[in-house]
Amino acid sequence: MQLHDVWFVLIAVLWTGYFFLEGFDFGVGVLTKLLARDRTEKRVLINTIGPVWDGNEVWLLTAGGATFAAFPDWYATLFSGFYLPLLIILICLIIRGVAFEYRHKRPEDRWQTNWEHAIFWTSLIPAFLWGVAFANIVRGVKIDENMEYVGSFLDLLNVYSILGGLVTLTLFTFHGAVFASLKTVGDIRDRSRKLATRLGVVTAVLALVFLGWTQVSRGDGTSLIAMVVAVLALVAALGFNLAGREGWSFALSGVTIAAAVAMLFLTLFPNVMPSSLNDAWNLTVTNASSSPYTLKIMTWCAAVATPLVLLYQGWTYWVFRKRIGTQHIVDVH
Repeated sequence: MQLHDVWFVLIAVLWTGYFFLEGFDFGVGVLTKLLARDRTEKRVLINTIGPVWDGNEVWLLTAGGATFAAFPDWYATLFSGFYLPLLIILICLIIRGVAFEYRHKRPEDRWQTNWEHAIFWTSLIPAFLWGVAFANIVRGVKIDENMEYVGSFLDLLNVYSILGGLVTLTLFTFHGAVFASLKTVGDIRDRSRKLATRLGVVTAVLALVFLGWTQVSRGDGTSLIAMVVAVLALVAALGFNLAGREGWSFALSGVTIAAAVAMLFLTLFPNVMPSSLNDAWNLTVTNASSSPYTLKIMTWCAAVATPLVLLYQGWTYWVFRKRIGTQHIVDVH
């Protein structure tokens, strides 16, 4: 295996980590409207991700930076062709971070309500658009012989990509509901588990259609194994959720995300961004990668930095591992 193959795998791992971690806090953000009955319960849900949401976004920065350094042509084509949806995601992430920090700064009901609306929509929109983006990458987009995207924004809105967006939205919301039941106590925990069951059934149906479509159109034996793992893990996560085993359910919903992302990257390889105009114009791990010397330096840097990131993020989750409930919320105003 050459270094550009290694970095393709590493980028897949980074996106898996991002969707696993940011996925549940997107889901919790959506649940502030779907699950919480009052402002106190909204504060409980937000507090479950309060210590970790910004750390989860490190995985996105790292995935984007690694793509820029390891596969500059892939990065250039992706970010120019998907400029509008990625810009919308970026704006949502900025507003979302501000909303988390500013929501409690003033006691007025209107002030807090507006920021709570912002948390909901800036969690829902990126959760949907990430699925649209990755579905288009797998499906193939209009790339010419100069490695340039020549399509329009509307070309990105097709049945397959919209289905992919619905899958990520429902899967992340299910993941968030399981996380909420894992991190809370009392009535909100019970309602989180019940909502997770309903969301899981919808997610299973959508995911089976989307992954099956992907397998039929672009898959092979290896991607089929990943698809089977994703489906079985989701079914098992539903079963453990019904049994009240939130820890196992959360772990298995994470396995579902990891297996689904693995399947998408397996259907891509050795391409990184297929062209729907001509297979000869596909961006591949070979023609879109940096020089071997650049990849070698990046590998050494990753070997030093990655364990440190994992350690400090793991420590954060350990420190804030306890459950919380409405009884822990103090009205500071």
